[in-house]
Amino acid sequence: MKKLIVSAFVSLDGIMQAPGAPEEDPTDGFSQGGWMFNFADESMDLSASGFDGKNRELVLGRRTYEIFEAYWPYQPDDHPVAKSLNAAKKYVASHSRTKLHWNNSTLLPGDVTQAIIALKAQAGPDLQIIGSSNLIQTLQPASIIDEYNVWIFPVVLGLGKRLFSETAKPSALQLIHSQVSSTGVVMNSYVPSGDIRSGNFAGSEPSEKELTRRKKIANSVW
Repeated sequence: MKKLIVSAFVSLDGIMQAPGAPEEDPTDGFSQGGWMFNFADESMDLSASGFDGKNRELVLGRRTYEIFEAYWPYQPDDHPVAKSLNAAKKYVASHSRTKLHWNNSTLLPGDVTQAIIALKAQAGPDLQIIGSSNLIQTLQPASIIDEYNVWIFPVVLGLGKRLFSETAKPSALQLIHSQVSSTGVVMNSYVPSGDIRSGNFAGSEPSEKELTRRKKIANSVW
């Protein structure tokens, strides 16, 4: 069974709109496009987090697809990211597009969640979502996303398209990998970890082991 993997660049306040260039996505008057540009460094392995789509099939929302479609096919053939993205099979979620011009592109039929569940059941490379905030927000409540690669940049943007919205299903995640670039970008990978487990520091008399655990938490916080 294929995994469905999300990879996203986000600001500290969770915004993922137009990270690459000012003109990339000015929807709703967004004026901070290109906010990730000055943080690039050699420790950022795009392939490790799936941002180049290498050995994966892409699942893209309409807006992200159109941004990619207008750029990557026109890059030099020896550009490694262009090479992998252009070659990848691409599935696109859109209610408005009837034709797709980028090679190896297919429109997802009907209910996008059910269409992707069907794709996951097939043999082949894992499915890779890049960007596509609306698509992520549609799929997250259905609990079909298997991994999140989230690169958090040290900027606050205020307004813009977010990774998660108020429609997100409350759920826990487990951190499976973390690295920090020389420019302060925190590159994390998470997998779903079931429901949120709540607790209370007040209540019955805690055990010695529990007291030790609480002291460690308090010390790490303060």
